[in-house]
Amino acid sequence: MSAQELVATAKAMVAPGKGILAMDESNGTCNKRFEALGIAPTEENRRAYRELILTAPGLGEYISGVILYDETIRQAKKNGTSFVKVITDAGIIPGIKVDTGAKDLANHPQEKVTEGLDGLRSRIAEYYVMGARFAKWRAVITISEKIPSRGCIEANAHALARYAALCQEGGLVPIVEPEVLMDGDHTIERCYEVTEEVLHTVFNQLYVQRVVLEQIILKPSMVISGKDCPKQANVVEVAQATVDCLLRAVPAAVQGVAFLSGGQSNEVASAHLHEMNARFSSILPWSVTFSYARAIQQPALELWKGDNANVQTAQKTLLHRAKCNSAARNGKYSPEMEKLAEPAIADEIAQIRTLTGRDKPTVIT
Repeated sequence: MSAQELVATAKAMVAPGKGILAMDESNGTCNKRFEALGIAPTEENRRAYRELILTAPGLGEYISGVILYDETIRQAKKNGTSFVKVITDAGIIPGIKVDTGAKDLANHPQEKVTEGLDGLRSRIAEYYVMGARFAKWRAVITISEKIPSRGCIEANAHALARYAALCQEGGLVPIVEPEVLMDGDHTIERCYEVTEEVLHTVFNQLYVQRVVLEQIILKPSMVISGKDCPKQANVVEVAQATVDCLLRAVPAAVQGVAFLSGGQSNEVASAHLHEMNARFSSILPWSVTFSYARAIQQPALELWKGDNANVQTAQKTLLHRAKCNSAARNGKYSPEMEKLAEPAIADEIAQIRTLTGRDKPTVIT
């Protein structure tokens, strides 16, 4: 892929009104979510669940790109049509997770470094032939009284930069994801401090590795209170702190910012994204959108529960969440949208949740 094509792909990934669906959970993570809902953790159930998501009618109206897992990119619909073809036929760009997970960082207790650089060049070449046009690599940074350390931040930033350089060499747009976890009791001010340091370090390493910023998407966490912090910042405070931090640390050349939800509830993740776009879009040098996983998929999974009879209702719920986040990407989301699902859909959802005993709102943990 040429430099111009990489830029065009990156722009398409953050197109107005659209965001990226992160359905790249590993088999182990997917199985845990299945088991929590009484769904058998089999390959066929994983395939069927992914088919439910990818064949939701009109998904391409709200979703620009889909991040896949290695198993998923090799799978197909029940009728044999490959998932990559399903995605591209819907006008959506296929992407692929290429890291191999966060592992313990030697000599740094309680800290992780993401692995997967060994053999990455050849894996990128294979995924490109299979149809992928962008990739994702996630680094995780934990906040506590004595961490993160400089060693942890620098190790993860270096890995992100080397991954991004290899992606661009191989024709894939890299999503650069340095996630500052919301686990802990830290304040929003502490999160701001750590996030700014992490972003400065990441972009320094991207510069050192000669990564072209116009050809990347940044996938950061929002600047937010730790989930156990006694004082939780409100929506306006999160939007203000996040935008301030990014303006200080993210170069204007970056093509777009696609936030992860990071454990926020479905509605709160939409509200934060809306507030940033509604208040600050006129001053932001990059497009700001979403790259959510559970904040879009979890309600559908809870309704499906492995039962083919629930597929259509689960798809309608998935599309509702995608539509809400599409509106937030344009600064046009409101809590009232959560109540505007068609009455028939609401009735179906209520019946399924009553039958399955899941009649409480979804909170992502």
